[in-house]
Order: sequence, then structure tokens, then C-alpha cells
Amino acid sequence: MTPTETLKIWYDRVWMQADLAAIDDLFTPETHAEGMMAFSIGPEDFKALVPAFLAQIEAPNFRFDKVVECGDWVWAHISVHATAAGTEHPVVTSGQIMARVIDGRIVEAYNQFDFLTLLEQLGYLPQDSLALCLSGEGVGLNPTQP
Repeated sequence: MTPTETLKIWYDRVWMQADLAAIDDLFTPETHAEGMMAFSIGPEDFKALVPAFLAQIEAPNFRFDKVVECGDWVWAHISVHATAAGTEHPVVTSGQIMARVIDGRIVEAYNQFDFLTLLEQLGYLPQDSLALCLSGEGVGLNPTQP
């Protein structure tokens, strides 16, 4: 199985089918993903993160828009298409992952997803939050306070 195939199986089983057992099948116990939070995320963390994330959306579809593979490494630009939970409001965001795969298991992963846009679409942040913050407006905080 190629690194690309492993990564596609990861997104299909874990994120689209909510198969938490697949985390142990596709990650080693020592694997930690970087970039999802301010700290690295291991297999047990994913078992909490996936249900929390999937509670916010319905019918997620992860599309591999661009993929580059080199030896054990795979880089993919992914778009996520879903519906906000309990509504028919479509949500779309994108991200990138770079992962090293050995023997069909992810041993290193580096992620960068546009959660800001996703949270805006879900209604948790105001539209154009990034522009507001860059203009000094802030989002629900007094910018002069730490």
C-alpha cells in the first residue's frame, strides 16, 4: 500500500466513517500529529477529537485535491465538504497534511487546516474574523488586554 493510499484510508475510515478503531490500525502508539492544536496529538487524543469534530458537521467528505508522494512521505492538499450539524448549511474548508508512512501506518504527521473559516461557517466566529483581527478590531476580546 502506498503512503497516499494509507492517507486516503485514514480520512475515509477515521473522519468519514467515524471508525475510531482505525486510529490504532493506521497510527503507531508513538505517532503524534503536529499542527492540529498548539500541542501534538497522539492516538488517544484523536479518539476524543474526532467525535468532537464530527458532532459539529454531518456528511463530511474529504477530497484529495493535490497529492505529492516521495518515498515514505506524502503531502496532500485536502478540501473538506460537509453540512453544519442540524442544518442544511454547507461548510467547506481546506488544509494540508504531510505524513510519513511505514508499513501502512502513519509514523509522522504535520497538519495545517483552515479552522478559522470552518468556525466562521459554523457560526462560532463572526464572518471575516481574520480581517477584523488584522484591522485591530478583535473578535470578542478587548485587544488592549493580554
